[in-house]
This record gives sequence, C-alpha cells and structure tokens, in this order.
Amino acid sequence: MQLLEVLIEYAQSSLNRPFSYVYQGDKIIIKGTRVLITFNNRDIVGYVLNVIDTNKTIAQLNEEMGFEIQEIKKLIDESPLLNEELFSLLDEVSSYYLAPKISFLQAMLPPSLSPRKSALKAPGIAFDYYYEVANDDESNLTNKQIELIRLIKNEGRILKRNVSKAKYVMNLLDKGHIVEVKEEKRRLKIPNYKYEAPPALSDDQKSVINEFNGSKDLVYLLEGVTGSGKTEIYLALSEQYLKQGKSVLMLVPEISLTPMMVEYFLHRFSTHIAILHSELTPAERYDEYRKIARGECQIVVGVRSAIFAPLPNIGLIVLDEEHTETYKQDTLPFYHARDIAIMRAKYHGAKVLLGSATPSLESRARGSKKVYHMLYLNKRINNQKLPTTKIVNMRDYKNIDRDSYIFSHALREAMHQTLAKNEQAILLINRRGFSTNVTCRSCGYVFTCPTCKIAMTYHKTDNMLKCHHCDYVEPLTGSCPTCGSSYLIKTGFGTEKIEEEIERLFPSAKTLRLDSDSAKNKNKIPLVIEAFRNKEANVLIGTQMIAKGHDFPDVTLVGIVLADIGLSMPSFRSSERAFQLITQAIGRSGRKDKPGYAIIQTYQPSHYAITFAARQDYEQFYRKEMEMRKLQFYPPYAFLVGITIKGKNEKKVIESTYQIVDYLNEHLQENGLVLGPATPYVPYERGLFLRSIQIKYTNRELMQSVLQNMQQLYGYSSHFDLLINIDPYNF
Repeated sequence: MQLLEVLIEYAQSSLNRPFSYVYQGDKIIIKGTRVLITFNNRDIVGYVLNVIDTNKTIAQLNEEMGFEIQEIKKLIDESPLLNEELFSLLDEVSSYYLAPKISFLQAMLPPSLSPRKSALKAPGIAFDYYYEVANDDESNLTNKQIELIRLIKNEGRILKRNVSKAKYVMNLLDKGHIVEVKEEKRRLKIPNYKYEAPPALSDDQKSVINEFNGSKDLVYLLEGVTGSGKTEIYLALSEQYLKQGKSVLMLVPEISLTPMMVEYFLHRFSTHIAILHSELTPAERYDEYRKIARGECQIVVGVRSAIFAPLPNIGLIVLDEEHTETYKQDTLPFYHARDIAIMRAKYHGAKVLLGSATPSLESRARGSKKVYHMLYLNKRINNQKLPTTKIVNMRDYKNIDRDSYIFSHALREAMHQTLAKNEQAILLINRRGFSTNVTCRSCGYVFTCPTCKIAMTYHKTDNMLKCHHCDYVEPLTGSCPTCGSSYLIKTGFGTEKIEEEIERLFPSAKTLRLDSDSAKNKNKIPLVIEAFRNKEANVLIGTQMIAKGHDFPDVTLVGIVLADIGLSMPSFRSSERAFQLITQAIGRSGRKDKPGYAIIQTYQPSHYAITFAARQDYEQFYRKEMEMRKLQFYPPYAFLVGITIKGKNEKKVIESTYQIVDYLNEHLQENGLVLGPATPYVPYERGLFLRSIQIKYTNRELMQSVLQNMQQLYGYSSHFDLLINIDPYNF
C-alpha cells in the first residue's frame, strides 16, 4: 500500500498544505502526478507531492493519524508532469513568493495538464491518420487500386480522411501495399516563412555582443534607444546559442507583440520554434507544451507564462521591454517573470538578457550598482534621428481646435500634412471604450459595477457598460435605474471616441483600432498589425498595445492624445509609467528614412515625466525619479510587500487586518514600515470585502521570516483569505 501526500486543487491559503490519502492498487504512483480524490464530499483533482510505501493497514493508519483516511479514486497520470528542474523550481518560487504550491502548478502547466478537475475535460492528444505506400508492386492489382496506390506514392502520404474509396483502401491494406500511420497533430498552425539572412550588424551591435560573450555575469541589461536594433541582438545571440546545442527562451510583454517576434524568429530559425501565450486555445497550448517537453524545439517565444516552458538545456533567456508591468502577475501567484528567469538561469548556467529603451528603475539601479551588467545602444540604426517632439498645453484654450475638444490645432494640422503626404500616423490614448463614465443628469446617479463598485466605461460599438477591472458587462438601457430619467451624460473619452472623431474630421482617412476590446479575437491582432504595415490604413488608434516594439516604416507622426492618463493614479510608479509609455510611443515614429514627429497633448506640460519623455532623455528622468523615490522610501531604495485580506464578513475582515498590523509592528519594529490598514482602490470584489496593508523594508531575509510566521498564525482562517504579494507593482 502507498501513503500519498496530496495537494488539493483549491489555492486558498487556508488549504495550503498536503492532505493524506492511500492507494491499494497494482500501479506504482510516483510524485509529480495527478490523482482524482474526494475532498469535503466533492470529487476534485490532487497533485502528489510525496509517496511513502507502508505495510500498515488502513485501520492502523486511521488510529495513528486520528482521522479516517480515504483512498484515491483514480490515478490520472502515469508519469510526472514536471521535469526535475521545474519540480525544484516549484519549491523555490512558492517559498520566495509565499504562495500556495498548487497556484504555481496551475500557472506552470497548460489547461489539459493542470491540477484542476476542469482539466479532465480539456483537450488531450489529437492524431492525424495517413496512408503510406509499403509495397508498390502493381501485379495482380485492379486499375482502381493502381490509381489509388500511385496517388499515394506521388503525394508521399495522404490523409486518411481525404480518401473516399474505402473498398480499395481495405484491399490494399490487407495485401500489405499500403500502411496506416498515426501521427500526433499540432493544432497551432504556424506559417512557413522564407529564410532571411541576418543583416550586417552595426559597430555598436557588434560591440554589445562581444561584451556579452566576454563576460561571465548572470544578468545583463541592454539599454537601447527606440529603433537601435535590440531585436537583432536577440536574434544574433539566439543563433549563437543554437549552434552550441542550447535552447533559448524569448519573452515579450504583450500578446500583440508575439506574432511580430515569432515572425522575426521564423524567418531566421524556421521550425525550431514553439509559441506559448494565454490566447492560444487549450488544445494549442497542450500541443505546444508537449512539443517543448519532448525536446522538439530549441526556441520558445511567448509572454509571461512562457517563463515556465519545460525547455531543456537553456542557454539564454531574453525579456524584451523588460520594464513592462505585464511581466508581473497581478493575481495569485504574484510572480515576476524576471525573477523566475534568474532562478532558471542559475540552474542551467545560462544568461539573462533584459532589453528596454526605458528600463525599470529597479533594473537600472541594479545596473548602476553592477548587480546587472549594463550594455548600451545609444544610436538608432543608420544613425536615424530621433523624432522631433512638441508638447501642447491643453489648459490653454487657444491650442484647442474649435471643431473638437479632443484635438489641438497642432495635432489636427499635423494629421492633415501626414495624410496629404500618404504617410501614416499613430494615435495613442491609454484608455479603451467610448466614454469613461455615464451619469444621470437628473439625480446624479453614476453607473457603477455591482461587483467592484467602481464606475463603468461606456462602449459604443456594442452599446454596453463594462467594468475594466472585473469584466462585468451590462447593456446601457438609456434610462436611469434610480429615477427613470433619460438624461444621461457620457463624459471622458477612449479609443472608440478617437476613432469616431478621426472619421468625422478626416473623412478620407482609413482607420484601424487596436486595444483589448478589438483584440479579443486572437487572430485579429496580427491581422490589424499586418494591415497597417501594408498601408491598408493610414491611421492606427490604440492603447499601450501599439506603443511597444512595433516597426512601421511609413509612420512619421505619433499623437499622444492625452498624456496625463495615469499620472494621477495613486501609485508611486505613475510618473515612471507615463514616461515609459510616452517615450515608447514616440519611438514608433521616423524609424526608417523619413523624419519622425510627435505631438504630446497634456494638461500638465511642465511635469518632468512629460518633459523628459519629449526629449527622449532617460538619464535625466532616472536621476529625477530616483530623488523622488529616495524621499518617499520606495523601490529601489526599499522592498515592498502588499498584503490583502478578503472575506464575506466585513467586520471580521477589518478586525483581522488590525490584528495582523499589530503583529507586524511588534515583530518588525524598526526593520520595516507598516502602512495600513487601508481600503484599496477596489474595496469590494465578487462578494468579498477587501482591506490592504503595505510594508516597506530593506532586510529581505528578516521580512521573509516574519511573513512566514504571520502566514502560519493567520493564513488558515475560515473567515478570510490572506494574500501576500512580494514586490507588488499595483498596490
């Protein structure tokens, strides 16, 4: 008999421990497999952490443990789901982030292999069946049989479902002239691209590669201005590692950037590539994961979750646009792909390359202290000049166009000139939808989300009100639910409104829009980008999805419609985010042989994030922002922990939060600054009340110990759930 220590599929902190089950069957169960179990009178999936062979009876075990031990219902997997490296990584990441192991397992594995009961209904392996010629001797065959065998021979093989002549097929199979071959199907269709030889590297690019190769450091930060050729560095280094028989993990921050990066790599490396991101279907992700695990590819291109790809023998891990906050997961488990990359690189003896025109302050500070090895690309390819920029003060009514409160005279005139020259423009506003809120003019009622209690955004395309936090939607009926008035005011604007204004002001313009609404169809993202690159439209309107990484040779104008969005957010990162977004957006302009121009519309024209972004001056921004962070004791001068307490009973949540704050103050004393309890920006979520605590500290080892003890004391309550977010981005 085998005694099993099993993690159950629920990721609540109160259940973050193994539960004991037994197995009395004939199979040998090994750790790292899934089992079907009964827990709290429900059939769920568990993950086997440990297996102990025992000669004791169930009765003896029951007496020894003090409860009635249950037997598993079914063994799901014959072999472990994770390789040795990822199994050890599981221990490391769950310990570092103080998150339930099961939550990391569910993040690491594709839906079909996940330790969840829903995985049992997820797609499994799919096969294609082919006919191939085994014996082409045509003696004693009928004309129809000869015709069929010649068809298969000419094709090399033919899909079984494409052959309708079943009678002749059976005869040929019986006589051994053809055989049926089963082959695993790959459901993600990746196009075949013609090989493109690498371009000649610039002296700066060669210098960066030589410095990278000549150093034995672990982490490298490549700071390169927009258009300086960072992607070619990634490709050249990848080729170098592939020749050494090693594999490469290439991460990009947005799904919208994945197709472009995949295209670059496919042109260079053909069939060595697998793709992993959340917009793939469960079947596609399963196939890609299996392909990687079997060692059939050497390069994985994907977003954050691809950091857990089961690649063997990793030589290089690249994070492009490393500053982007999408590398940090904002739901349990709260990991950062950069930290996981460094953990994996240490295991494999690999190198990590972080690339950005606007590195995060934490990474840049580590570069300054030589924790990361700094690399620089200070010039654009072919010495192309950076765009000319203009800041427009929208507080000055003289600058605002009479026909539209959204556009300034300068931006409207620049649009006219760009379209007249048959060139392209990008308009950025980091807010989707048509109007940011809807209010009743009669009684003042604001349409808010019943789940989160925050204002909903109006989307004109489908006449829906949508919550951009939890994705709740409801139709706009046209009347106030409180007083019945039909006098509703729609205020604020987003990408949909910009698109409507362009169509009104520039009737001849052809527009495309790219935001998380228009891109819900995963196939639409590459189609929109390719259509714009092929000049099927001359204006691209979008959110931050269009600001990073794209290379459009005919874009000569970038208009940042409202640069202030985000500056007023209650976050110490607000200035950094604004600077990065504006700088990245400006960098889309003038990337080839035509000069670029950018217009920044703002109500805060003297804010340092905006003035330094307009000048593309990262160094000056870095110095100024570091001064602000030092004054406020924020990263990189301090580490952060965010703690969220959530539960159905608001009173118990508040009481428990105060108890935790008292505990932290008592045990940290002078070694940490505890802020809170506080009511978060979203205080109510899916029927649960939320309270938060923030801690600033410098001694990570001490903090880890205090948090582990706090978790043991308060993490197993049935009244609330305790979430710990190490190094939070949005807190």
